[in-house]
Amino acid sequence: MYIDLLVQLKNAQAVKKENIKFPYSKADLAIAEILAANKFIDAFEKKGRGIKRILDIKLKYTDGEGVINGLAFISKPSRRIYLGYKEIKPVKYGYGIMVISTPGGVMTNKEAKKNKVGGEALFKIW
Repeated sequence: MYIDLLVQLKNAQAVKKENIKFPYSKADLAIAEILAANKFIDAFEKKGRGIKRILDIKLKYTDGEGVINGLAFISKPSRRIYLGYKEIKPVKYGYGIMVISTPGGVMTNKEAKKNKVGGEALFKIW
């Protein structure tokens, strides 16, 4: 689940790890693509075959500090939060992103607003 992936990313960055390996899933791959496109991680690679597939994620640092400064989960398994495209707001005055699961796939708040689609707000990262 994406929650475990994000917590592992944040914790690995706190102890200055170079990369992490995480079990593959389509949802985690979509999250990794968004984080790489928005420069929160350096790169990711899908390795292995069949049931032994993993995501190998290379973490990103600037001046010895991790790029991920904060993380806030919006929807939780016990409480789902849905937003219409008019309710989507910028995160940290545009310095962060919100990831939203829409009918058109997983996307950032900027893409969802541009495409005029709403969906389940997953998390904010800055």
